[in-house]
Amino acid sequence: MKKKFFAMVLTLAMVLSLAACGGNDTASDDTASTDSTTEEDAGSASGAAFKIGTIGPLTGDTAIYGTAVANGAKIAVDEINAAGGDIQFEIKSEDDVADGETSVNAYNTLMDWGMQLLVGPTTTGAAVAVSSVVNSDRTFMLTPSASSTDVIDGKDNVFQVCFTDPNQGTGAADYIAENMPDAKVYVLYQNDSAYSQGIRDTFVAEAEVKGVNVVDEGTFTKDTATDFSVQLTAAQSAGADTLFLPFYYQEASVVLNLASQMGYAPTFFGVDGMDGILTMPNFDTSLAEGVMLLTPFSADAEDERTQTFVKTYQEQFGETPNQFAADAYDAVYILKAALEAAGCTPDMSAADICEALIPVMPTLSVDGLTGAGMTWDASGAVSKAPMAVVIKDGAYVLP
Repeated sequence: MKKKFFAMVLTLAMVLSLAACGGNDTASDDTASTDSTTEEDAGSASGAAFKIGTIGPLTGDTAIYGTAVANGAKIAVDEINAAGGDIQFEIKSEDDVADGETSVNAYNTLMDWGMQLLVGPTTTGAAVAVSSVVNSDRTFMLTPSASSTDVIDGKDNVFQVCFTDPNQGTGAADYIAENMPDAKVYVLYQNDSAYSQGIRDTFVAEAEVKGVNVVDEGTFTKDTATDFSVQLTAAQSAGADTLFLPFYYQEASVVLNLASQMGYAPTFFGVDGMDGILTMPNFDTSLAEGVMLLTPFSADAEDERTQTFVKTYQEQFGETPNQFAADAYDAVYILKAALEAAGCTPDMSAADICEALIPVMPTLSVDGLTGAGMTWDASGAVSKAPMAVVIKDGAYVLP
């Protein structure tokens, strides 16, 4: 009788043990399954994966950027995991609607999930807010697309993939000076945006050095970005044949529409924020014909790596990738190179990984979709040159 009772107890204990294991697995799956994008693979299932988080606007007016970052990062993670090797990743994306406070909340959500490395945030304002938090927490942050120097200033553990705002302003002025020496330039910028203001400042300074003829300037704010009639009339009256537009494509679309209605057809010269105008819903893309912009990536490039990435992106997401997707793709491969160089392992804490990567970043040289031989200095800024492209027949081409 005692033996039978003992056997029953032992059997019950084994059943409870198995049930407990299954419960842990289920809880883990539930934690990973949120409204945000989550990808898991064999590497993460085995517990031998680094946890990467991405943050960006997955909804709202600038969702095209955050979605592209999440998608580009996912493709890189899938490639790396499929190739095998010591570095494997698990990735999870959170929506911040391009808002600083929401972005900090998204960061905390990812940290609760177990994030060890952050690819993001996507937009400058959100990245500035989160960069201060990661600097205090000692979490490594690599933003694919936030370009203001405010993101990295005074933060030794924050690095950028895209070229900085000063580089864009300087690069645009240099390009116009060299290739459009007779241009009469009107500068229109958003004065309550760190992104737009920063590019404007370096453009104007470099234009003066290089002798670019800036005939006048105009400003607007987020609240006044629906009517540019005063600014365009001023530009036309000043004889401007080139408009420099250092802001995002949504506002640029309004400018292009109104200029067309006015019969005013200068050369429009934008920056990386212009990327996305060709896929903007309800926008007449013929209005963008001839628009020039600075970008580190062209989906029409003929190198094999770009063509493979574009093909994969189109197959998975049904559209052509923009530079934000390419920046995020590169960001994951940059993290892989840094982790390998530092000898990091997935069982390390986020803080320990952070301290290991900081001295390694300035020693790296990474070839990516958005630049060959990308390097970083201790400030976190990347060294790579912006490329000028022109929109022709609904595509970006080299001018």
